[in-house]
Amino acid sequence: MANPTITSSSYAGEFAGKYLGAALLSASTLDAGAVTILPNIKYKAAMKVGTFSDLVRSADCDFYTSSGMTLTEKVLTPTELQVNLQICKKELHSDWEAAQMGFSAFDQLPPLFSDYVISRVAAEVANATETSIWSGASGEGNFDGFDALLTADGGADVPEATVTSTNVITELGKIVDAVPSTILGKEDLTLYVSSNIARAYIRALGGFVATIGANGVDNKGTTWYNGGELSFEGINIFVAKGMANNKAILGQKSNLFFGTGLLDDRNEVKVIDMADIDGSQNVRVVMRYTAGVQYGVRGDIVLYS
Repeated sequence: MANPTITSSSYAGEFAGKYLGAALLSASTLDAGAVTILPNIKYKAAMKVGTFSDLVRSADCDFYTSSGMTLTEKVLTPTELQVNLQICKKELHSDWEAAQMGFSAFDQLPPLFSDYVISRVAAEVANATETSIWSGASGEGNFDGFDALLTADGGADVPEATVTSTNVITELGKIVDAVPSTILGKEDLTLYVSSNIARAYIRALGGFVATIGANGVDNKGTTWYNGGELSFEGINIFVAKGMANNKAILGQKSNLFFGTGLLDDRNEVKVIDMADIDGSQNVRVVMRYTAGVQYGVRGDIVLYS
């Protein structure tokens, strides 16, 4: 089979929203709907946070004018990001060719080589987005994630430790103990934990701590867990794959926001075949998009960091 040629009509941003949507929203946190997604932010989104004073009083015949509401504002400003990648067609040609001939475990693959290139790049964009959501810090290719934002606004509520199967239940207990009673029991209250904390918790429930018993949950030992949902003291656990080791955040999904401008004019996806330009076997991939996170009420979030 001849080396595939990407013509100028193969792909040049016509379906930018589709591919950027796949790249961004395939990040595991967003794909699971673990935080609130605010799409189509043109420049920035302002969220009003209201607090009330003297709202409920003993009944009388007068109108009490001292009751009030104080509004503060949290602003989510997505960061402009881009991919400028040059690769040799030969590096991906063998994989794509094998897939088209049926030598692949995947049933549905992009029929065009240009789409195949974009799908590979989009997967990397999704991974980078997932990491930035939780662990990102302002700098090259990143935006401030929840850990950085919460640390800047009050620091850690519970100091982190090196979490193992022997202390994980104690450490998770510290986080839950710090949660405001006003949100305890809320339906969307979620304990976001790093992968190593989740592994330690699963192992602990398999019988690796004395309080659980030698045979673990339901006397099944290490076989008790089959990949289902986890919870701690009635609070759902979400494994945030982009979160650094020994980190955790306890808060409501409705209080954590991800913003992007998927339909913004600045979004762009292009695949440029350089063969007709400079005679090389190179392909250039260009993606431009925006992404960022923000939270609403800081006092309703517990940061373990």
